Amino acid sequence: MSENWIRICAADEIDEEDVKRFDHDGKTYCIYNTPEGFFATDGLCTHEDQHLSDGFVFDTVIECPLHQGSFDIRTGEALTAPVCINLETWPVKVEEGTIFLSVGDKT
Repeated sequence: MSENWIRICAADEIDEEDVKRFDHDGKTYCIYNTPEGFFATDGLCTHEDQHLSDGFVFDTVIECPLHQGSFDIRTGEALTAPVCINLETWPVKVEEGTIFLSVGDKT
């Protein structure tokens, strides 16, 4: 395992279509469990720095709780106004039932 892989939690700790906030080195990340697998993005909305972990997840979309702008969890693409700046995405892997996040390599 590379040095930049950080253990997040057991995979069964995040329900499908749910999100978990993870803070590391002054940065906030969100880890998602979607029907297509686990994904990670920056944890703050690009519109007004709202924590996305308080938002609503549907399929592979996260909706910001403040102004209801939405992003594609898989790519970070801004999908609906008022968000217009994409989220950064981060590699995630699951090994032996544990989720790991790579904080050094953007996807």
